[in-house]
Amino acid sequence: MSQILTFLGKGGTGRTTIAIATAKKYAQQNQRVLLCSVDPSFHLLLGTTVSDKPTEIAPNLQAVKLQGTTLLEKSWEELKRLEAEYVKTPFFKDVYGQELAVLPGMENALILNALREYDASGQYDLIVFDGPGNQETLRTIGMPEIMGWYMRRFRQVIAESDLAKALSPFVQPVTNAVLNVNWSNSDRIDQPLNQITDQLEKGRNTITDAKRVAGFLVTNNDPAAIATARYLWGSSQQVGLTVGGVLCNQQTQVPAATSSQFDPLPVTALPQRQGDSWEELVQALPDLQQQAIQAPTPITIDTEQRQVRLFLPSFDKNQVKLTQYGPEVTIEAGDQRHNVFLPQQLRNKAVTGAKFQNQYLTISFAQ
Repeated sequence: MSQILTFLGKGGTGRTTIAIATAKKYAQQNQRVLLCSVDPSFHLLLGTTVSDKPTEIAPNLQAVKLQGTTLLEKSWEELKRLEAEYVKTPFFKDVYGQELAVLPGMENALILNALREYDASGQYDLIVFDGPGNQETLRTIGMPEIMGWYMRRFRQVIAESDLAKALSPFVQPVTNAVLNVNWSNSDRIDQPLNQITDQLEKGRNTITDAKRVAGFLVTNNDPAAIATARYLWGSSQQVGLTVGGVLCNQQTQVPAATSSQFDPLPVTALPQRQGDSWEELVQALPDLQQQAIQAPTPITIDTEQRQVRLFLPSFDKNQVKLTQYGPEVTIEAGDQRHNVFLPQQLRNKAVTGAKFQNQYLTISFAQ
């Protein structure tokens, strides 16, 4: 298993530079590091050519450029392989990945799948993901949480609908004619859905584990950069991403006014990179892996106290909206929604109170 680190902040604050420095730092510590970037020009900072396949650029350090079209071609070929394995008459065989265009939103799923595959390969101790660093990165990382909600919600809605009940007598003979499946077990249709649900749950658990995935805010002393970093800090909590600290780039020291806006996170000043030398910047980086596991967790659930506690920095109580739907509570803050699937002890219990204090939203449930 790997740890994945990513960086969030306003464009122009030096996220890619810090991502490269981070990869170099941990490679020097004999960790096996993969640096993934969607930045089409990051090879210029690296000073070497990078392809769409992991390439060794230094001892213990590989780099790869994540490109949507290449990832789509690979995924499409895998889809065709599975189709040929399970379908009697394949209908995708004459469509080629090289013909396909990347639809809006598709790239996020492709990138997330690529990171998942690199993580599962067992070849890396650390994966540094240099993404867009904005809400798109958060939506990519938060995809297991979001898709899990859609699976839970729409699976139930469809199953209980009159349309599903009307079509159910025809589903079995049609699928028997097309697919090589055995319908002797009436629950067979649920098996692939259950597998997808399990995979999404594993992905969600990975994202919420700071030992596996963590983000860091990158800013400078520009008010707009600070405001963007604070907003992304709060939004990160909504997708379950732990933010481990703040990196104030191209600064000799951190003003007290800046540091106070990110309390209780540690804020570290980083020097500007000089020419082609990385060493000063690499040495100035704190231990990001350690900071990640010491940071406030986005959510804690205490079944004994019958409480759910969410860390929502950068928002005030007027920006937070709470609703309850059966076994879930939905917390809306900014332009993110967090659907919390409650444990059995709290499921379907009425919310008796919600208090927003010291950057935490505490939700209490009835006995």
